Amino acid sequence: MKRNDVALLFVLGIVIWLAGTIYYAYRGPTILETTRIRYWGAFAVSSILSGVLCIGILRWRHIAPTDWASAALLLVLPGMVGEVIALSNLSTFIPNLHATSAGKYGAFLFASYAVVLAIGEAVTLRMVCPGS
Repeated sequence: MKRNDVALLFVLGIVIWLAGTIYYAYRGPTILETTRIRYWGAFAVSSILSGVLCIGILRWRHIAPTDWASAALLLVLPGMVGEVIALSNLSTFIPNLHATSAGKYGAFLFASYAVVLAIGEAVTLRMVCPGS
């Protein structure tokens, strides 16, 4: 992977994390503090959109499939670190969200990050270990 792609993927990870955190700061209560159907529907959609966004970015940058695991990690690391800060200071970063909803918010995050990392790993393993 080219050095400029490494930097760009990391910066995109920061931008995606910021956009998501700002979105949930305003819309979090209507998504997380709602009916079970609405929550689980949003949960599924969020994870799917994260995967689609990841695939789109990696294809847009023409990242070699053998590098997708590393590229996915570059996309999610800024958000994972940022969310440690956001979740530990929830009332500062997401003041509209009740503290009791932090677990639901964390579940959204874990699922989205897991989907992105799983896609990257699956594609890379398929290329590195064909036929396995």
